[in-house]
Amino acid sequence: MKHRRRLKTFFLTLSLALPGLAAAQASAAADRVLIVVSSEGRDQGKTRPGFEMDEFAQAWLLLRANGLEIDVASPAGGPVEADRFDPQADFNARLLADAQAQASLARTLPTAGLRAADYRAVLVMGGKGAMFDLPRDAALQRLIAAVDAQGGVIAAVCHGPAALAEVRRADGSALVAGRRLTGFTNEEEAAFGKTWAAQFPWLLEDQLKTQGARWEEASLMLPKVVVDGRLITGQNPFSTTAMTEAVLRALGRAPQAREPFRDEATMALAQRWLDGEREPVQALLAANAKAYKMELIAMLGLYQYKQAGDDANRRQGLSLMRLAEPHFKHPKLSEAIAEARKALGASS
Repeated sequence: MKHRRRLKTFFLTLSLALPGLAAAQASAAADRVLIVVSSEGRDQGKTRPGFEMDEFAQAWLLLRANGLEIDVASPAGGPVEADRFDPQADFNARLLADAQAQASLARTLPTAGLRAADYRAVLVMGGKGAMFDLPRDAALQRLIAAVDAQGGVIAAVCHGPAALAEVRRADGSALVAGRRLTGFTNEEEAAFGKTWAAQFPWLLEDQLKTQGARWEEASLMLPKVVVDGRLITGQNPFSTTAMTEAVLRALGRAPQAREPFRDEATMALAQRWLDGEREPVQALLAANAKAYKMELIAMLGLYQYKQAGDDANRRQGLSLMRLAEPHFKHPKLSEAIAEARKALGASS
């Protein structure tokens, strides 16, 4: 009798615990996301282009800070190589000191062995290598389609949307058809893609438009994120943090408050300047110009000026160069400003 009472108590306890255990297991599965990077990279991008470490580092750090578990995959699996990057950038320095991140990059999972049911979101990183192997990866295409079909979040930044170009839904339609999105633009490719763009199978912007995407973009290299339901895309490397935080919100999480990365703060400052917030921006620089990378603003202005198709955009580029000039002294910047003022009129 005593044994029967003990057994009854045991099974009652087990029956009460099982729903909680199942919920805990479901919660654990719900907390796992996948980051996909290119396998192409060789010799820091000199022999073959790879993935962008800046993008990976920022996405990894934000996802981990918000409590998500991360798997890292690539078409070939195994170790992957990023293009040349600045190891002293705040986000890269933190990633290089992160043993788990380094181990994940040293043994990425092959996309062919993954199950969509394991992930609530897939984030595809850019870098020019993404233009070569990701669109050819049929396993990755199936995975993205399956995660989308089960209600998961699909995100990509910079050249990462190349992975979406050939993805088909169950009815055979293109995943991107009729969807608002962005990615590395033709204008940005013309400015920064001279080494590898001639070998691309297609230009990203052109191909996604051909597949029926509703393309959106900001001015050259300014951050932009487009959210179309559970499809989230970022235009360029400077869009990575906003894209990642949009993914967190799509997963029902409020991103934790944090200090922006230095590059991120710099681009936000440039955008505020272009939006007409002249006095607040000047006050921030007067208080602590070293908090910002003024050489980045100078380069942004120079490229925007050179790539501009009209005087309005040329003036925008000149405005950024002039913002940087008091805090970044360089003869080429001074020459570019003088040339731009002469072309646009001394009042510019």
